[in-house]
Amino acid sequence: MSPNKASADKESQKKAVSKKKAAPKKKAAPKKTAVTKTSTAAKKLNATEAKERADKLLQGFGNFEPYKVTKGEEYMNDDQIGHFRELLLAWKHALMEEVDRTVQHMQDEAANFPDPNDRASQESDFTMELRARDRERKLIKKIEESIQTLDSEDYGHCESCGVEIGIRRLEARPTATLCIDCKTLDEIREKQKGG
Repeated sequence: MSPNKASADKESQKKAVSKKKAAPKKKAAPKKTAVTKTSTAAKKLNATEAKERADKLLQGFGNFEPYKVTKGEEYMNDDQIGHFRELLLAWKHALMEEVDRTVQHMQDEAANFPDPNDRASQESDFTMELRARDRERKLIKKIEESIQTLDSEDYGHCESCGVEIGIRRLEARPTATLCIDCKTLDEIREKQKGG
């Protein structure tokens, strides 16, 4: 082999090597597993389910006949007490059903996803559900306290000033313990302390 030919072969080999180096290597696309697709679909389903649950909860509680006050009717008579007892018990029952559904949902959906993002999403969803249930647990406690005040015949009167809270306010918030004036003053004090 002549020296020119040998150097030409070396140069062509170097060019071939440099072309290989210059061409970027294709990275393997991350594998999309069925878990990822399922979890995305599950998130959409869970959001839809959550909305349906909230609507049912609101329908169960919010779908009541407002009490019709007759002229000259005594405040917190037996009919009114029965109306609010029924309202409070229906609300408590709806919240308890939601708690049961959440427990069942968390047991059914508990899976050890191999993808860290899916695991994080699931943990985040569970955390949000548990926070909501914790708020509902506190609300159930307030409902039980309201039922006790119904039994002791103190329901419907402001804890602070003793004035009647009012039928419409109690229908809007059956666990209300303060009249609207005392509650407004309480909120003003809270704002002044906090900010």
